[in-house]
Amino acid sequence: MKLIYVANIRLPTEKAHGLQIMQNCEAFADAGAQVALWAANRVNSPGLRDVDPYAHYGVERRFSLQRLPTLDLLPLVPGRSDAIARLIFGLQLVTFTLAAVLRALFTRTAVFYSRDPLLLLTLSWIKPRRVLAYEAHSLAPGRIGRAIQTMTTRRVGTIFTTTARLRQDIIALGAAAARVHVAHDGIREARFAGVPDQREARLALGWNEDAFIIGYVGRLQTMDMDKGVGDLVAAAAALGSAQIALVGGPDALVEPLRARWRALGRGDEDFLYGGQVRPDRVPLYLAAFDVCAMPFPWTTHFAYYASPIKLFEYMAAGRAIVASDLPSTAEVVREGETALLYPPSDVPALVAALRRLKEDVTLRERLGAAARVEVLAHYTWAARARMILSLIAAE
Repeated sequence: MKLIYVANIRLPTEKAHGLQIMQNCEAFADAGAQVALWAANRVNSPGLRDVDPYAHYGVERRFSLQRLPTLDLLPLVPGRSDAIARLIFGLQLVTFTLAAVLRALFTRTAVFYSRDPLLLLTLSWIKPRRVLAYEAHSLAPGRIGRAIQTMTTRRVGTIFTTTARLRQDIIALGAAAARVHVAHDGIREARFAGVPDQREARLALGWNEDAFIIGYVGRLQTMDMDKGVGDLVAAAAALGSAQIALVGGPDALVEPLRARWRALGRGDEDFLYGGQVRPDRVPLYLAAFDVCAMPFPWTTHFAYYASPIKLFEYMAAGRAIVASDLPSTAEVVREGETALLYPPSDVPALVAALRRLKEDVTLRERLGAAARVEVLAHYTWAARARMILSLIAAE
């Protein structure tokens, strides 16, 4: 099968979707597909310009990467969301879509796979349904976006959603239930082969070998939504002898968290900040933690549509997990078996869960080991790719 993954993204990017897409393209290729990734030729952030995407994400060159032209004026309006910024984004999206459609006109016998409903809707006028596959990560916001998504779900061949609730919502838009399948995110198993033990990881990072370290990996906001890290700071400070480690960014959002830590009477030596690190360094940091935390608040996105790569990589690291008890999270981990779950935004409950893990080494080890077994059995990109390709082939 020839599969073309079309993605309107900066590549590489500091956001998680870049890692997800690159690892999935590699997994599709490993599963036997002939894979090409068509990505937008966009202006990248200074630190990621001229960076090799394959090396950055630690994937093998088993698929080709082709850049499609687009009119990208977004660097002129950094961080803005006003009417001018929306117009510039729309212009970028439309020009990329046109470039992809023109390329597709001269590409035969291929499956077109994308997370972009507008692109797939446009392709549906020139390509048969059976060669169009849509990977949905949320319900589109706004009246126009929802209308485009609705039409797309009715015109493509197969649809893959990252949570069970999203599958239900996509079916409610009018998609045939038999064509909609849940495909949770996962891990690249090779990323976690040969990871050092906790002592070696802490020596490599210069961290205290004896400290109890509560860690969080990832961006501190998603789509301008808070991810509950402030609650985690407050809970870790309440434990007294614990350290907190944040790996991600952006830097501007870290300083208010550090200030809050200080205001709670804790010293800078117990506030560890790794910054934005290369993806291939993430397993090293996870190995150094005692507990991996995912303190998302209750929002529609986090509760029903989020399938964060961090959760699966926490599991692969074999570390105990504390996470807010959201429906999307509970699809993957189970309370008391593979994680400790607590009511979202309930800081005293989070403190209690962290204290329980701090005082019970056996519980930490049991939860971490069970989570690792679970992720390797059910949530690898390799297994996901095989399932997706088989369903597309059956269309």
